[in-house]
Amino acid sequence: MWQDVQNWFYSLGANYGVDPLVFGAIYVGAIPFFLLSIAWLVRNKRGGKPIVLPVLSAGVFFVSAYVYLAIVGRNIPIWVWFFLAAMLVYGVWSTMRDIRQKLAKPEG
Repeated sequence: MWQDVQNWFYSLGANYGVDPLVFGAIYVGAIPFFLLSIAWLVRNKRGGKPIVLPVLSAGVFFVSAYVYLAIVGRNIPIWVWFFLAAMLVYGVWSTMRDIRQKLAKPEG
């Protein structure tokens, strides 16, 4: 059974021109850099410094795996793009909520 799941998973990559391991590596590999960018953003905001660079940095790491999908993928079904858009909107909302909560807390 595990072999069937693995074969199905890799066939998706072949069907759509995307290496699932590269996609996964980008997705997981970007997480620490995204979190560091958020910490940088919160530190700058609390310190009264500009937040443009940390926001841009967080945004790049947030969408990096999807940029890979958009560049190398082919024949991606439209429902996948709607699903990804919904995930991105939820992610942005969730991140903004978390940043606001972190900014509301006193440092300590």
